[in-house]
Amino acid sequence: MPLSARGRSSGVLTPLELQIMQVLWDGGPGTVAAVQERLDADLAYTTVQTMLNVLLRKKKVRRTQEGRAFSYQAAVSRDGATKAALSDLVSRMFGGSPEALLMALVNTQQLTPEQLARAQRLAAGEDSEEEAK
Repeated sequence: MPLSARGRSSGVLTPLELQIMQVLWDGGPGTVAAVQERLDADLAYTTVQTMLNVLLRKKKVRRTQEGRAFSYQAAVSRDGATKAALSDLVSRMFGGSPEALLMALVNTQQLTPEQLARAQRLAAGEDSEEEAK
């Protein structure tokens, strides 16, 4: 099945969908107007409403009635969305090989030797989340 920029079958978020999800992850639930206000972009109310409805159809958000408006909240975690995006990237760009992704990060100098050493410790179960902070 061909993938389009508008909607991927894998459930990976488009850039605008991701921007809206980040608002919900960082600021919690909100109405269309509240999400629009918290967005860095200058988007029309109807655009934000449409995107929230797309995310609802994709089951990325859920909504509840609050008076005359709906309040939207993230239905997927940031970690879940990250995992889906990485899986999609590894599958499409690296033939399903996480090692090929890692090697591309090293070859393009996206990882410092220190970051690579930490990744190695994490993979070996020797590093904790606390050390990352």
